[in-house]
Amino acid sequence: MTQDTALATAVAALRAGGVIAYPTEAVWGLGCDPDDASALTRLLALKRRDPAKGVILVAADIDQLAPWLTGLDAGRRATLATPCDTPTTWLVPDNGRALPLVRGEHDRVALRISTHPRVVELCRAFGGPIVSTSANRAGEPSAMSAEEIHAVFGEGAGGELDAVLDGPLGGHDRPSTIRDLVTGRVLRD
Repeated sequence: MTQDTALATAVAALRAGGVIAYPTEAVWGLGCDPDDASALTRLLALKRRDPAKGVILVAADIDQLAPWLTGLDAGRRATLATPCDTPTTWLVPDNGRALPLVRGEHDRVALRISTHPRVVELCRAFGGPIVSTSANRAGEPSAMSAEEIHAVFGEGAGGELDAVLDGPLGGHDRPSTIRDLVTGRVLRD
């Protein structure tokens, strides 16, 4: 399968309410449409993740996150849009746009602008942000390769995933730092 075909398959799966796997900056991720409650429910069930924890939304650029940023001043938007040395997820006040399964029991939504070429390409082709959560069952190590994804989840008929968008990891040795955009507090370093 060519890269273009794989990308088209992944985007079609997202639009159809599917769950996909894809490489991120440090680990493989699972994703779905953040506006599809059924897809979110399925993704959380695959991971065996507590819905109270919420998930991260990853985007190609700040414009894709605009619906979640209403009420933020220009300075905070600029902070979120400024590239960091390491992948950084920002917690922003929930403006009522996020589905409950996205924010979990929190009053904040976790947002990241990715610099990973495959993630940027995927979000652009999809036309907006997607869910980004580590590809693993709760309590297990995160998948580090497409082979591990296939071994744990499978793909297509008989598998649990609707598509796997192959590609290299982004070269970082740990998942994103999580910071509160309003307070600056670091929740995960």
